[in-house]
Amino acid sequence: MTDLKICLVSSEVAPLAKTGGLADVAAGLGRYLKTAGHDVRIFMPFYDRQSYDDVTFESLGEAQDVRVDHFGDSGFTFSVKLTVLPGSDVPIYCVVCPELFDREELYGSYSDEHVRFGLLNRAVLETCQRLGWAPDVFHCNDWHTGLLPLYLKTHYGWDQLFRESKTMLTIHNIGYQGTFSTDALKDLGLDEHANLFYQEDYREGFVNFLKTGLIYSDWLTTVSDTYAREIQTEEFGMGLEEILQRRAGALTGIVNGVDYEDWSPETDPLINHNYSADDLSGKAKNKADLIEVFHLDVPMDAPLIGCVSRLTGQKGFELLLDILPVLLRQENMGFLILGSGEEKYEQYFQWLRDAFPTKVGVYKGYNNELAHKIEAGADVFLMPSRYEPCGLNQMYSLRYGTVPVVRGTGGLADTVVRFDPATGVGTGFVFQDFDVDQLHAEMRRCLQTWKDQGAWSHLIQNGMRQDFSWEKQGLLYEQLYRSLATVQQ
Repeated sequence: MTDLKICLVSSEVAPLAKTGGLADVAAGLGRYLKTAGHDVRIFMPFYDRQSYDDVTFESLGEAQDVRVDHFGDSGFTFSVKLTVLPGSDVPIYCVVCPELFDREELYGSYSDEHVRFGLLNRAVLETCQRLGWAPDVFHCNDWHTGLLPLYLKTHYGWDQLFRESKTMLTIHNIGYQGTFSTDALKDLGLDEHANLFYQEDYREGFVNFLKTGLIYSDWLTTVSDTYAREIQTEEFGMGLEEILQRRAGALTGIVNGVDYEDWSPETDPLINHNYSADDLSGKAKNKADLIEVFHLDVPMDAPLIGCVSRLTGQKGFELLLDILPVLLRQENMGFLILGSGEEKYEQYFQWLRDAFPTKVGVYKGYNNELAHKIEAGADVFLMPSRYEPCGLNQMYSLRYGTVPVVRGTGGLADTVVRFDPATGVGTGFVFQDFDVDQLHAEMRRCLQTWKDQGAWSHLIQNGMRQDFSWEKQGLLYEQLYRSLATVQQ
């Protein structure tokens, strides 16, 4: 069977640049495809302010000082640096343009945000031309790459190199769409193609990168089956539901894979005590370490609930405001949270820490090592999301024997099965509606089940047997690519 040529385009790739799960997915899928024997190449911006420790770059001779005219006020010049994804031999092509990518943050309310990622799209196609490399599939990710399918049909439609190339766009979070004034079209060199943008938006004075990608990509995917259905509804579609309904026949949901080389208690170098489903003694030791790190006074026979998250409304924290104080007063338990975000939530968790100093630990910000320690040392992992396209932490938690409590939405619904003590079936605790009482009841079920350590041990084993590896999930992408590509079989 002939190998595929896949061009993965992402605004971030772990560990080179990361703000969220997109970076992990780009890296994990890239590694899988390379291991499966395919010619996969990843494109991303070169963010000058990022720390590239232990990463070696070399200039790509075919793509140095490439001029893109009729773009922005006076055009831009970019070059490409080549490296490999750490721990693999997957090539990463980094688009270098300090004027656009030397910023304090990867993303921001920059006035030229449309130009920054518009250039990324152009640079991918320009570089492929210079390499004489025709991907079978350009795999685009989120709004930052949403213009690539349109550029391919317009500016590069003449080039027979790409005559059989197909495009696929993955929606990682439909809440971020890349919406800009119609004035952006001149900056993007697309003013002559204004008629190709969604005209209702255009008449109202704006264009939408993600919507444009949804219209012109050959195939669409999103990061779970349930989310694929949800985004076709008014509640979850964020204004794009009608287009997604029309394209439902070309929309597939695939749950993200987990890189178990990074997230597995058997081998995790960031935890003090490794353990497995066959020998869980290390988990209790990690719990004791975690209690000590946060200076808590929580007995080992009391459940320790953990959370690692961005502190935003999407993550459902408003449901916790009244519940947590009640549980902490009435139950013998501890609670830990690592994250940052909206000020009101940061202030709430600091208040909770002050109110229950021996039971609550708070770490403001992100700390990768501590995130691993929480997954390994907590007994329960809490994800009460308003919506969750896929989620990764619940899958990490299952692997670490840390029982998830989640809302049944998006990827959470596809990866966590509500535990039934009568049958022993299930991997966690699930509530359906975004409702305080439902969450409170499910938390009570969880804490009650904890008291039956036989049932709890069975629940842990159920979770640790789950397989969300890229070897399994990546195969689904591979099958999609093959169905799209014109490849000699």
